[in-house]
Amino acid sequence: MMSTPGRQHIALGAYLTGSATNGDAWRAPGEDIDADIDFGRYRDYVRILEQGRFDSIFLYDNVLPVPDPAAVADTPALPRWDTFTLLAALAVTSRHIGLIGTASTTFNEPYNIARRVASLDRLSGGRAGWNVVTATGGGENFNLAAHTDHAERYERAHEFVDVVTGLWDSIAPGAYLRDRETGRWLDPAKVRPLNHHGRFYHVAGPLNAPPTVQTRPVLAQAGASGAGKELAARIGEVIYTAEYDRAAGRDYRAEVLARAARYGRTADHLRILPGLAPFVGRSEAEAREKFETYQRYLDKADCLRGFSSYASLGVDLSSWPEDRPIALGAVAETNSHKSRQSLIVDWIRRERPFVRDVLRRFTRGGHRIVVGTPRAIVDDMEDWFRTGAADGFNIMFTSSPGGLRDFVDLVVPELQRRNLLRTDYTGRTLRENLGLPDPAAR
Repeated sequence: MMSTPGRQHIALGAYLTGSATNGDAWRAPGEDIDADIDFGRYRDYVRILEQGRFDSIFLYDNVLPVPDPAAVADTPALPRWDTFTLLAALAVTSRHIGLIGTASTTFNEPYNIARRVASLDRLSGGRAGWNVVTATGGGENFNLAAHTDHAERYERAHEFVDVVTGLWDSIAPGAYLRDRETGRWLDPAKVRPLNHHGRFYHVAGPLNAPPTVQTRPVLAQAGASGAGKELAARIGEVIYTAEYDRAAGRDYRAEVLARAARYGRTADHLRILPGLAPFVGRSEAEAREKFETYQRYLDKADCLRGFSSYASLGVDLSSWPEDRPIALGAVAETNSHKSRQSLIVDWIRRERPFVRDVLRRFTRGGHRIVVGTPRAIVDDMEDWFRTGAADGFNIMFTSSPGGLRDFVDLVVPELQRRNLLRTDYTGRTLRENLGLPDPAAR
């Protein structure tokens, strides 16, 4: 097997929803159902993940409108913490883990995001990251009659990121002198107004925010459409994907790296993390029992509706006959999750699954489920890592806090035994722990 270039250890990210629970089977005994109003829950999750030497947590944000409250009456998708408010609190109650928050380039202004992420970076001692998204909807909440076209959203995103990074660079290290004797507070020679004038944004700068600890906070990206992969290749440092097949994962990684090469970037500059939803037990039987418990408490109809909507299948799988393989007609291309739609539609047409297969193969959001012992789970992870399909994984916990505890207590020791995961944090910042180069060096 070939080793993933430039990496000895896998990168581990943890996906947290920012809502009341991290599991689809939220009615199962022992599941947290109040994390949306009890900050202590998220503080405890991060404490567990730091014990497991995770590189980062990733908080997704959702600004989609809710035109029909009845449609979400059976799912804990609402309410959610404001992403950067929650991360700011976690910054001062944690010590090592990276804090990656989502902010849309469609529904924000570059100056606000540059300031917010820079402040989080200083508050956390250099552990901030920004997940760059164009948003899959929500214009109704932001004075827009309809969602912005996919192609235009990505054009805006490229310029938006250029403005944000330009603002981060507008104050050079050492600019703030704070010299009592001379009375000099600032060295003006180290301040560079941005004066950006582009197609979508006009921003003067410089940035008025606490100076970052990292030269630049880490940029994450999760798009996998053609436009998404181009943005990832150009600016992404942590890249989230939903590949469910190792060969497809390898192809995806190779394509992103080939695109990145055109921007002078190599595998050293990127960490590609497919989503993975593990059910782990000390024995195969115990792992299966945990998975079957999850299945028993899953609101199958609600999850199938959510899955169908997320992938824009044009059919509601919750009403599909259980004894008939799923058959899709023409599927109109979505203006939202183009990449996820393509992955799922291709899988359905190739495998002709039953609806029960969807629930046993994927999470509600379309991520791959694995069930087994610590050894079996790590065999799977190592296979993807060693064959160049992944640089690590974004763990999609299907329960909390039990799923987090299981992974840290059972899977992490096996990863460390194989020298696939460090036994302690080696750096001070998120960038250092991920082994990412300093952008200033380029």
